[in-house]
This record gives sequence, structure tokens and C-alpha cells, in this order.
Amino acid sequence: MLSRKPTLLTVEGLDRLTKELEHLRTKGREEVAERLHRAFEDGQDDDFVDNAELEAARNEQSFLEGRIQDLEDILNNYQLIDEDMAPHDRVKLGDWITVTEVGSTEEERYQLVGALEADPVEGRISNESPLGKVLLGVKVGDVVRVNAPRGVTEFKVLRVE
Repeated sequence: MLSRKPTLLTVEGLDRLTKELEHLRTKGREEVAERLHRAFEDGQDDDFVDNAELEAARNEQSFLEGRIQDLEDILNNYQLIDEDMAPHDRVKLGDWITVTEVGSTEEERYQLVGALEADPVEGRISNESPLGKVLLGVKVGDVVRVNAPRGVTEFKVLRVE
């Protein structure tokens, strides 16, 4: 069997996924079971061979069980990102990095996280993204070059927290 790389998670991400798994195993399964039961009972009164609600409930159950399996796989093979707040001079996973695009004064702030937790809207970028890859290991004051869809963009690192 091939061993796969562990999923990189922050403490916050681990907590969120653990809570989601617990919710799906309890409330989620209860809600789907109730929906299946209602759909099955409603289908007994129909003359239709096909019951759209029963089919939808079965699809929901399949999706729920698939998500539970995915979460169990993640939580059985993860590595916590060290979010040590001690001062350090190089960007590492878990850090918040403030950058500015060269030629601009607008600051952008990102947290460097594993791919599973990436959420650009929340300012979390993956260590596997183009910007995340080039930020790993750089210092305050460094300028990094990123190949973006609109061409090469340069960012200057202003702060690492």
C-alpha cells in the first residue's frame, strides 16, 4: 500500500474538521435517516415506481457517508502546522504574512496553510499555491516573483507574524 503525505492542518482546522465529523456522525446521520424514512413512507402511497424524494434522500445519504469517510481519512493521517509564536526570521507554515505588490502601497495579509484549509476570501493561502510556494522560507524585506495569469508579479514581504 502506498503511504500518502499527511494533510497539513492548523489547530483551528483540526478542531473544525473534528467538530464537522462528530456532527455528521450524529445529527447528520439522524437527519438523513428521518428523510429516508419519510420518503419511503410517502412512496408507499404513490403509484409511481420512481420516488424522486427517496432518490434524493439516498443521494444525500451517499454524499454524507462519503464526506464522513473523507474526514476520517484526513483525521487518521494529518500533521499539525507548528504555530509557534516565538520570533523567527523566515516564513513558515502557519505564519501570517503581510506583503505589498511592488509598485503599489496596498498591503495584503495572508496566512500560509495546508491545501485543505486554503480559503483566499479569509486570507488563507495554500503552501502549494504559486504565492505560497515562493513565500515559504523568505525573510522580511525580500521580494518574491510569482507567475500569475496576467504575468510575473513581484511582492515585497513587509511583516511575518
